Amino acid sequence: MTATLPTSFQVSAEVSRALTQNQPVVALESTVITHGLPYPENLTLAEDMEIEVRRQGCVPATIAVLDGQVQIGLDPGQLLRLVQPGSQFVKVSLRDFAPAIAARASGGTTVAGTMLAAHLAGIRIFATGGIGGVHHNISRRRTAFDISADLPALAQIPMIVVCAGAKAILDLAATLEYLEMGCTCHRLPERRFPRIFYTEQRFKNQRSRRYAGRCGRNCAGALGFRAAKRCPGHCASA
Repeated sequence: MTATLPTSFQVSAEVSRALTQNQPVVALESTVITHGLPYPENLTLAEDMEIEVRRQGCVPATIAVLDGQVQIGLDPGQLLRLVQPGSQFVKVSLRDFAPAIAARASGGTTVAGTMLAAHLAGIRIFATGGIGGVHHNISRRRTAFDISADLPALAQIPMIVVCAGAKAILDLAATLEYLEMGCTCHRLPERRFPRIFYTEQRFKNQRSRRYAGRCGRNCAGALGFRAAKRCPGHCASA
């Protein structure tokens, strides 16, 4: 775990113990809970994600902002707060931490926000559904510039991100072009880049791996290289 975290960060006892003992910890986002699904489906999803992480022998660390505190790992009561219908939660991405903390607000962390908080806490693996990307209107209207903050985060924050690909509504060709600037993408087990919610894929991925173990070794090696060189980067496994 990072030696000195900002005072606005709170790491749960379970996650802190796991990091200290060098046990595997998997970060989980929370905007899918606060903004993605209605109650009670959001609660079921949140519980199922943590159960699956534990089933694989890892410690889940769901990340969210509660009353201006960045929580790394949630207890059942905190999780229940996030799923309540009618609550005024904010989306917390990279740019939103400071205002959310200053306003003592509560909200769900996006892919980019979760990556930053997890990295600061010393967590190296993050699992999510679909990542953001480049929107179609960039190529159709050159005055627009709509790129998800997830992409710069994927290229700059050292993190292994296990995901189901980018959202199908995005410009996937442009998204892949952006990812080439700093993100190593591995696809299990096929060569096509996945589109979340779609089984048919049109775009070839940079690398495919038939076995998860080999993919994991590649990702771990990439993280070690980037840490040694002090350069940012990320290895995504989808």
